[in-house]
Amino acid sequence: VPISTPAHRPPSIRQNTVKMVAAKKHVPIVKKRTKRFTRHQSDRFMRVDSAWRKPKGIDNRVRRRFKSNLAMPSIGYGSNKKTRHMMPSGHKAFLVSNVRDVELLLMHNKTYAAEIAHNVSSRKRIEIIARAKQLSVKVTNAKAKVTTEV
Repeated sequence: VPISTPAHRPPSIRQNTVKMVAAKKHVPIVKKRTKRFTRHQSDRFMRVDSAWRKPKGIDNRVRRRFKSNLAMPSIGYGSNKKTRHMMPSGHKAFLVSNVRDVELLLMHNKTYAAEIAHNVSSRKRIEIIARAKQLSVKVTNAKAKVTTEV
């Protein structure tokens, strides 16, 4: 291992940063299915949206589960309950609109990460990010709408 890597530098040279709390230990995140379920005949007609709708027709081959047809969503495709809605970092997203919402995550900073809502102004974002840093709460979109042009 080369000596110039950041881990081997003396503490005085390391950058002065606040270490974010790592997520709680969890079982490996396994997504049973990542592809979206598409609606029957959405590839044939522009008027049929690709968002899933359950086929209800009496002769429908997808509903009747014929061979080599679309798969229908069922309970077996569900992810592990412990890791459901978990981001790759191991946190679950928690929507934040103001500084008081960040303070709710004080005791749960290993489980949840703050995600600033899209309609929050840049001035409030800076306040939210500063408070999250004090409480060592991870913010998923900390760089959004706060960087300025040089």
